[in-house]
Amino acid sequence: MMTPGAGNGTGHARYTYRLRVSSTAHSALRAEWDRCRWIWNECVTRSKRAHRDGEKCGPAGLDKMLTEARAITPWLAEGSSVPQQQLIRDFAKSRAKALKDIKDRLPQRQRAGMPKPKKKREADPTLNYTRRGFRLKGGRLHLAGGIVLTVVWSRELPADPSSVRVYRNGLGHWYASFVVPVGVQPLPSTGAAIGVDWGVRTTATTTSDAHDLPHAEHGRKAQAKLTRYDRMMARRKPARGQSASKGYREARKLRARTHEKIARQREDTARKWAKRIVTDHDVIAVEDFRPKFLAKSTMARKAADAAIGATKKALLEMGRKHGRDVRLVHPAHTTMDCASCGARTKHALPLSERIYTCTACGAVSPRDKNSARVMLVRAGLNPAGVEGTRPPGAPLPEAA
Repeated sequence: MMTPGAGNGTGHARYTYRLRVSSTAHSALRAEWDRCRWIWNECVTRSKRAHRDGEKCGPAGLDKMLTEARAITPWLAEGSSVPQQQLIRDFAKSRAKALKDIKDRLPQRQRAGMPKPKKKREADPTLNYTRRGFRLKGGRLHLAGGIVLTVVWSRELPADPSSVRVYRNGLGHWYASFVVPVGVQPLPSTGAAIGVDWGVRTTATTTSDAHDLPHAEHGRKAQAKLTRYDRMMARRKPARGQSASKGYREARKLRARTHEKIARQREDTARKWAKRIVTDHDVIAVEDFRPKFLAKSTMARKAADAAIGATKKALLEMGRKHGRDVRLVHPAHTTMDCASCGARTKHALPLSERIYTCTACGAVSPRDKNSARVMLVRAGLNPAGVEGTRPPGAPLPEAA
């Protein structure tokens, strides 16, 4: 994942690797996480008390609490102070964002929730280390506190990392995510522009037939397996107050592994498509589509399987990485406007109507293709042809 820099052509990217964790290192990581989890829960308690009494609960007060706690608690002082301090920073950011949303009077469903306690059997370990808390030596990751981890180097780091996040996912696999500075990696200019419209039947419809992204249906193909594991879990579900059986835990693990595979397939499909779009086009007009409302419709399952949000994110990140001009277009009325003359229909088109016919100029085209061309027009590109290719030597318009 790449984040743009402050206007200097540089940014930061995350490089994530699988870890091989020995039993000794696993025990040390768990002990470190237990200390961090205790600090997080203590921060939650103090935050609630400060809110009730009308007092401030900023990072400075929490840092003082950590210093005092480490001075009188040997068990806490045995761990490294680096991940403990970073946990306080993360807590302060989460709390500040929640308070800002409340101050801005955002609707309840759009607010960031206040930080909640982390339960021992539910929260997965996550430890953050700054540069002074880790080092790479001999291909291994050495963390503060004498924890040594073997990294599976699937690719090389482009630069020295500034921080690392060590975490465990729901399947029990450990990963290390390094943050490294990277620059823009420019691609050869093509002089082409493309418009992208999101949908459910076809995940991405573009002004170029060769670059459309069909619905991969990764979730539907794995539905039989997921249904089987759901039934296994239902049969072996423990009674209230009883611990889960080995069979229940195994079925839950198989189900989680299948979901992880589906997520990786969606991510792989999205990144490969995004790389193709960015390689072949200099300017990309993308519908700024937010698919949340689809979760309340009859298309919720198919829309979730299409992974529109993840695909859009992959396209934006790939465009920033390679220095392409990506322009977000407001989605309002894009299905009602004519890409040829700009006329707008008097009523919204039903989803069953897949052909757009303009009553003003008589243009007829597939509904999604017309919307994709509208993206180009609204982005100020006004393509010379259907494919969005400009005449040779013609300059691309500046971004608005």
